[in-house]
Amino acid sequence: MAVVSPHAHIHAEPGVDPHAPKGTNLVVNEIYASIQGESTYAGLPCVFVRLTACNLRCSWCDSEFSFYEGTRRTVDEIVAEVECFGLPLVEVTGGEPLLQPGVHPLMTRLADRGYRVLLETSGSLDISPVDPRVIRIVDVKCPASGESARNRWQNMEQLRPTDELKFVIADRADYEWARGEVRARELAKRCTVLFGPVWNRVEPQQLAAWILEDKLPVRFQIQLHKYVWAPDARGV
Repeated sequence: MAVVSPHAHIHAEPGVDPHAPKGTNLVVNEIYASIQGESTYAGLPCVFVRLTACNLRCSWCDSEFSFYEGTRRTVDEIVAEVECFGLPLVEVTGGEPLLQPGVHPLMTRLADRGYRVLLETSGSLDISPVDPRVIRIVDVKCPASGESARNRWQNMEQLRPTDELKFVIADRADYEWARGEVRARELAKRCTVLFGPVWNRVEPQQLAAWILEDKLPVRFQIQLHKYVWAPDARGV
């Protein structure tokens, strides 16, 4: 059973002030420990720091609650709560965490403390300012998301072998589009590429069959947490 922070579902400040000065304050939606459900770190115990607000509205989004719910916290408070869980792996996610300038001192502080830090980002914002010790898991939005025009392709030039790209596949058209991008841009030569199905839109067996048929150099994944707990469960 996941351990849920006492701050996990406090309803308070309805978003992020874009004019707030850079510094140590962030609006946090929830902090909790669970099993990492995606990426090459899937299956490992992990602390999740979910930040509030997102600039995209993907059609299949499963965390709309993070758009508005949250409380303003300092970096010191967040790091102290992360330390209470006693786990070496931390993921900073959202929403879109890069919307908040304070995310950068947070990730740097966590890396300074010896944590392995993962950043889950939509791929619509510049990833170059991120601390080089942070592992960047960058989404590439497929057409069915409704947000493929927001992909920031310049990010592909910033990728390191330790980073990861994630394509969320909703249908055959998404798959063919993603396959084309992987091949044309030679993305698998840059870093690990992840293909995963949208829950209840594509059967995992079907996506696996497409990947095998095309001998595509990508890593198939499913959202493990949706199989362990209820698909709409929070704090897991």
